[in-house]
Amino acid sequence: MDKLTKEQRKKNMRAVKSKGSKIEVRLAKALWKKGYRYRKNDKTVFGKPDITFKNLKIAIFCDSEFWHGKDWDIKKHEHKSNIKFWHKKIERNIERDKEVNKQLLKDGWKVLRFWGKEIEKN
Repeated sequence: MDKLTKEQRKKNMRAVKSKGSKIEVRLAKALWKKGYRYRKNDKTVFGKPDITFKNLKIAIFCDSEFWHGKDWDIKKHEHKSNIKFWHKKIERNIERDKEVNKQLLKDGWKVLRFWGKEIEKN
């Protein structure tokens, strides 16, 4: 059973952003400070990476542990409500990440994926 009301859950889910997340901004600022120039959320690159270096063909993704299923085999048992929905959603995200990696590698890109906690620590 969900601890939040339907309205509270709706408000929380609307606050989740697809770009400009804290981890993405933190990594982008660190790169900029070191003198690296990049493109953010470039729609012309397959998978729309969070950060791209087009001339070097490097695609960087900043993945949150929850949405992209870090340690999924262990963590999936922690879901208490709407289990069927969350398992389907997160497993599809994991599969999509693999598809994006495969296509970018096929196209000659280097793919870097960082977990949110890694970005926060380093």
